[in-house]
Amino acid sequence: MMGLMAGKETGTTASEATETTETVETTKTAETAGTAETAGTAGTARVSPTRAWATRLVVVGIVLSAVNLRPAITSLGALLEEVRDGLGMSGSVAGLLTSVPPLCFAVFGVMAPRLARRFGPAAVVCAGMAAVTAGLLIRPYAGSTAGFLAGSALALMGIAVSNVLMPVIVKRWFPDRVGSMTGLYSMALAAGTALAAAVTVPLTDTLGGSWQTGLAVWGGLAAVAVLPWVPLVRDRGTAPAPGAETDARARAERQPPTLRITRSRTAWALAVFFGLQATAAYITMGWMAQIFRDAGVSASTAGLLLAVTMVMGVPLAFVIPRVATRLPHQGPIVIVLGVCGLAGYAGLYLAPAGGAWAWAVLLGIANCAFPLALTMVGMRARTGAGVAQLSAFAQSTGYLISIPGPLLVGVLYQHSGGWGLPIALMVGLMIPQMAVGVLAGRNRIVEDEAATTAP
Repeated sequence: MMGLMAGKETGTTASEATETTETVETTKTAETAGTAETAGTAGTARVSPTRAWATRLVVVGIVLSAVNLRPAITSLGALLEEVRDGLGMSGSVAGLLTSVPPLCFAVFGVMAPRLARRFGPAAVVCAGMAAVTAGLLIRPYAGSTAGFLAGSALALMGIAVSNVLMPVIVKRWFPDRVGSMTGLYSMALAAGTALAAAVTVPLTDTLGGSWQTGLAVWGGLAAVAVLPWVPLVRDRGTAPAPGAETDARARAERQPPTLRITRSRTAWALAVFFGLQATAAYITMGWMAQIFRDAGVSASTAGLLLAVTMVMGVPLAFVIPRVATRLPHQGPIVIVLGVCGLAGYAGLYLAPAGGAWAWAVLLGIANCAFPLALTMVGMRARTGAGVAQLSAFAQSTGYLISIPGPLLVGVLYQHSGGWGLPIALMVGLMIPQMAVGVLAGRNRIVEDEAATTAP
């Protein structure tokens, strides 16, 4: 599969072709253990064995990292009732717990570009995966709600920086395959999300019924994701190819241009779209299993339903980015995903148990707004530096926007005693998500907008 993904995409849009033309010369080479080889004229490079080996290692690292970006959240969603009972949490505190992921993503994600410039993106992702491993091993045995939150925050800090830097790494190493590599990354992310949702409950039962063990076991999977990045730690991604660029171009790559990213309407539209889709995703991951359990569905079946929702992202996360990069406007995809979400919410309200499998599928389709948002991040900026700034802005701002959603669901659930009001909130947020997603899907480049609107 990964070998196929390394093949060249065809049929790119005009914006993707422009993006490739601007970045291919500066991203075809990378410093791998101090060695890189280029030959060339514009757009042509001779790939050395070291470079080919490093590229394959990057693909493995991207896949393994993506697999570990959501089990910290969906494994908790599957065992939320047991964790609440074990730590004595109220519904409101549990809602706060489900709001911790977007909070950490917003706070720590904004640091990622600066850390990447100083240490290199590979080193930051390597450290991020180590933090995920430590946090997942620590939090179940902390013994208190505060300790559990602290361990979760450590794991989520590692996830946050990796979230931001994955599009940057894809743009740098695979500038002419942004759609396919984003699809591979998103597909692996969805697979890890679904795996944790599906097997956490049965795995916990197999390991003796302790929710602590059921959560801690995911730390082992995260540890595996550290390994591919270790040989790439010294790759700073800043060394130009000898003779391939002018000194001025090299300096521009070393010190990314400063963009007034907040002056770009497209950047804001993408940030709000990212925030609203993240709100829906974290409400789904944190609460959907509980909605089914309250409707009379068993804990294991509820976990399986959550897994179905997550696993829908595996094929669609591969298809949607590839389709999106071939369209001049991604708005139609946004509308289709939003309509599926509205239908799923309606089903949860009217017949949560009777049509559970259908609602799980529909909400799984709606959750594929995430790989679409990642793809648009790569498409809405022309250079690797622009992608880094846009990714940090869109994700950090978006996750800030998403913080109140899961918390409000917990509060509404506790005080209303049912799921009517929380589901109404979900429906109310889907409408603006569709509207702003259409704006974010327009064929615009943030470097152009920032330049034209700056004083």
